[in-house]
Amino acid sequence: MNDIRLQVMWNRLLSVVEEQGRTLVRTAFSTSAREAGDISAGVFDVQGRMLAQAVTGTPGHVNSMARSVKHFLDRIPAETMKPGDHYFTNDPWMGTGHLYDVVVTSPAFHKGKLVGLFSCTVHVVDIGGIGMSSDAKQVYQEGLRLPIMPVARQGVVDEWLMDLVRANVREPVQVEGDIYALMACNETGERRLSDMLAENGLDDLEMLGEHIIERSRAAMVAEIAKLPRGSWTSHMRIDGMEAPIDLHAKLTIAGDHIEVDYDGTSAQSAFGINCPYCYTDAYTAFGIRCIVGPEVPNNHGSLEVIRVKAPEGSILNAQFPAAVNARSTMGHMLPDVVYGALDQALPGRVPAEGTSNLWNLKLGAGQGLTGPTKQPFMVVMFHSGGAGARPHQHGLAATPFPSGVKNVPVEVTETVAPLVVWKKALRDGSGGAGQWRGGDGQVMEVAHRHGEAFAIFATFERVTYPARGRHGGEDGARGVVRLGSGTALKAKGMQVIPAGDRLVVEMPGGGGMGKAG
Repeated sequence: MNDIRLQVMWNRLLSVVEEQGRTLVRTAFSTSAREAGDISAGVFDVQGRMLAQAVTGTPGHVNSMARSVKHFLDRIPAETMKPGDHYFTNDPWMGTGHLYDVVVTSPAFHKGKLVGLFSCTVHVVDIGGIGMSSDAKQVYQEGLRLPIMPVARQGVVDEWLMDLVRANVREPVQVEGDIYALMACNETGERRLSDMLAENGLDDLEMLGEHIIERSRAAMVAEIAKLPRGSWTSHMRIDGMEAPIDLHAKLTIAGDHIEVDYDGTSAQSAFGINCPYCYTDAYTAFGIRCIVGPEVPNNHGSLEVIRVKAPEGSILNAQFPAAVNARSTMGHMLPDVVYGALDQALPGRVPAEGTSNLWNLKLGAGQGLTGPTKQPFMVVMFHSGGAGARPHQHGLAATPFPSGVKNVPVEVTETVAPLVVWKKALRDGSGGAGQWRGGDGQVMEVAHRHGEAFAIFATFERVTYPARGRHGGEDGARGVVRLGSGTALKAKGMQVIPAGDRLVVEMPGGGGMGKAG
């Protein structure tokens, strides 16, 4: 089989996983999936190696899912899988880093033979426990933890298991709907893959899979060979929760790989801002891939040449049973940490620091949380501050790099929850000054439609330590969280907005690049 035909089939496989991902977005119930695109979808060979991923999705989900499928195969041997089986987990250390992400992995058969696996992830709106807060001290407090297990056998969903899920979450219809959407997503992938194999006269993915992995690995090695050899270090201090957090990285460019070692990073926190290794690995790899070989397809081969080390027990390799709900608070900072080292090796090629941490408004109300209410709810409003200035370009305003999720439209939030967004505007001048300005953050004011109390589950960064400028550019503005009446709120933890008051959030700006003038 010649390279041209293999390339055509590779492109076809990419369209298969893109349709897989689109199925999830179209059929999901929660706004995090269908509006923000906080998902991942991909196809794997029978060894659990990712061959292709959907464009739709976030790096944290995609790159940690790329490691997750092997955990499924360790728990459920491939030879025991049957057509119509679906397996799921939300275990932070086996999945994508916290309990709110449900991963479903499903075998794909063609002509009665197991030819691969499809896997996908979605961030569900609720998983029980303490809620979306970073206040928990152990993962046990954070909600329902599902080990790797079958959710459906040969097309029959385990209703006892679904009853267990429904009984433990505050939004049972949305969560159940998302789980069914995850299964439908993988079934779409399996059908399209079988069609593709039949049209090309193939019985399996082995030849194509090896071609994809080897070509991608070789392409990344060729890109690394163009870079200078050596090691460079960087450091970033961020707000943390009970104390500031120091993130240290040593980046080494070797002959055929790049290694990032986080030795010296702060120990894991007593609160839920800890990051499991899988999520650290995911965002570190993404940060490097944005600069080195960004056009090389993302799969097992291209990810294999990026090696990540983080000391066990550090905040970037938190050990069970650490609380990890807000693991993105740490993980989203890692591309900026990596860029601090890459800028020394490749000057003029990396952006200044941005807000990085998503400024999602995680809001809810219910008896025991906020007091009596006519309409209990949980909702996540995906929003962001400014990104850092880029080489020779201004930073993007209100842009969620590195996550890549979309902002949720105000109208959608006001439809699914009893909230009114009174203001959503750019925070003029919040981006750092410089030859190239950092992106501006935004300002939002939110109130309860009926004047009742509601809660915010805050997991914000860049309130004490702003996004730093680069090469003489100024820092971005710090974030602010307060009540409309003026009282300052904490950047992390659950807090109640009193009845009749408003939540006001002023999101940080990105750092500037180069001296102005």
